[in-house]
Amino acid sequence: MAKALILIPEGFEEMETVAPIDLLRRADVEVTVATTEEELLIKGRSGISLQADVHFKDIADKDFDLVVLPGGPGHTRLLDKDHVLDWLRKQNSAGKWIASICAGPIVLNAAGIIDGRAFTSHHSTSGKLPGRDPDAPVVESGRLITSQGAGTATRFALRLVAALCGEDKAKEIADSIAFDLQ
Repeated sequence: MAKALILIPEGFEEMETVAPIDLLRRADVEVTVATTEEELLIKGRSGISLQADVHFKDIADKDFDLVVLPGGPGHTRLLDKDHVLDWLRKQNSAGKWIASICAGPIVLNAAGIIDGRAFTSHHSTSGKLPGRDPDAPVVESGRLITSQGAGTATRFALRLVAALCGEDKAKEIADSIAFDLQ
């Protein structure tokens, strides 16, 4: 069974977090929601709270096939966490899938992960990420998957399912939620 880690700081974007959790679990991926915050109950940017499963420090030595960084204003809370940036670098060097949406690619940039790769992000990040693809809702470059924002969260999550479980499983789930992949 594939394993995915979703890392949420205070101020995470709710839609960009819940869509990957939900659709990956529908695909029978073992999803762990972790946080670097002191409490496990984490408030999102719109005031919706989500209960993380664990503290990041308690699983940083575990193996995951995919790590997902949602966006939202909380992404800045990860930029000064060297242990998180180092862990992301290790995941990338090990050839694991890395995915991020909205402003999350700013964290990947701080870790040196998007250098020389095609990617996208929210339009508001263009000053910090001038190389972003402004047109594509989801960009896959090697084992890096990025997306633009809350409006592309379902398409992003289905791309994650395809990466871990195959195109047929992604289509099956898209059909089950009445989502048109075209």
